[in-house]
Amino acid sequence: MKSFSVARRRLSAKFLSKLMWQRRLVFWSGALFVGMASVGFAMLSNAGQRVFLFEEAKIWWLPLLVTPIGFALIRWATRAYAPAAVGSGIPQAMAARDLPTTDERLTLLSPRVLLGKIVLTTLGLATGASVGREGPTVQIGAGVMLQFGIWGGVQREKALILAGSAAGIAGAFNTPLAGIVFAIEEMSKAFEQRTNGLVLYAVIISGLVSLGLVGNYNYFGSSSGSVRDAADWAMVAVCGVVGGLAGGLYSRWMLEGSRAVKRWCAPVGARREVAVAVVCGLAVAAIGVATAGDTFGTGYEQARAVIEGGTTSDTYWFGKFAATLATAVSGIPGGIFAPSLSVGAGLGSWLGTLLHTEQGSLVAVLGMAAYFAGVVQSPMTAFVIIMEMTDSHDNVIPLMIVSMMGYALSRAVAPEPLYRSLADGFLADLGRKNGHSAGRSADDDGEDDEGRAPRSRGSGGASLP
Repeated sequence: MKSFSVARRRLSAKFLSKLMWQRRLVFWSGALFVGMASVGFAMLSNAGQRVFLFEEAKIWWLPLLVTPIGFALIRWATRAYAPAAVGSGIPQAMAARDLPTTDERLTLLSPRVLLGKIVLTTLGLATGASVGREGPTVQIGAGVMLQFGIWGGVQREKALILAGSAAGIAGAFNTPLAGIVFAIEEMSKAFEQRTNGLVLYAVIISGLVSLGLVGNYNYFGSSSGSVRDAADWAMVAVCGVVGGLAGGLYSRWMLEGSRAVKRWCAPVGARREVAVAVVCGLAVAAIGVATAGDTFGTGYEQARAVIEGGTTSDTYWFGKFAATLATAVSGIPGGIFAPSLSVGAGLGSWLGTLLHTEQGSLVAVLGMAAYFAGVVQSPMTAFVIIMEMTDSHDNVIPLMIVSMMGYALSRAVAPEPLYRSLADGFLADLGRKNGHSAGRSADDDGEDDEGRAPRSRGSGGASLP
């Protein structure tokens, strides 16, 4: 009888508590907003890219003027108004989970930073930058969920950031499974029972919003090929080796280039940062003009064309590789997800030409998975996201193999994981700024490894059930 009474009280507290329902509504509203923000950001960024490509098609030399000037203005505006909007956005979300206080987390995920991310990434696409919106959407999702959690008094900020990041990926690509796997593998490296409900709810709600607003679709269309014989398996091996090494080189060169620019700019600051942006913008413009405009923007159209049976030039992947690297080193806001997937598709298409295969669609998907796994060194995320985006469920095993090969070979040439290294850079910068060493923050249950409560605003709030 006593146990029944205890169970009844627990159920009442869980399902009849006005406070708990209030917090649930705040959380659901946040996830709903992430979905709407993902779709709205996609429409805005696509419009920016269309404007640039329309004008570039009429005046071939226009990028040589617009792109370097645009990069310079964007880099200056980023430094002046939203320094934490720089780059991809995924490292900021990762770093925010490791920070000890709400105020420090808001340094990377405040509404001002999120607005800056949206505006400046869109402007980057409108000036020809080789960037994507998917990484920025992760930062936006994480920031939105954190802000809604603060408003609702939800204490589990790390879990909210994780849920928002997963919802951002799901909303950006229409890939709910990839959102969950990304949260496990890239953002947290673990999946706690208390966190899984938040992540699942956020992904479901964000995904439903995306479905309701833009319908059900495969991001890159549908791949028509499948692995059938020994020659196809040999192609899997070649894609895994070449894609992994190329992805690892990109990761290494991006880290080394970004660090070199940071060291060179440190004594002077804004002037040198703007100068670097001009040089990088000019390089991106020159590559774009040389490739008849193919390397400008996200690379979505080129990747989709290859996956659906078309072709690209043999040099496309290399030009896109270089343009994406130059854009990333410039320091302007923008992600590398979509451009990296496009590089991988182009690389696969080129390998298919060398191997004289008739399965151009299949080899493009394999190259995409291997290269992307090499860049981000997250093989589970790579094969799941590409399987969902290209409707390649028949090729799950080959995708797993090339992703694992890409990951292993990338580690050989790039020992430091890209996003984790960039996140550690944000933590180090904040540690120097605030006069302490950045370390791991409190766990999701509201206590750190030694049992202390987190030093954050709103730490007295309750967590979601």
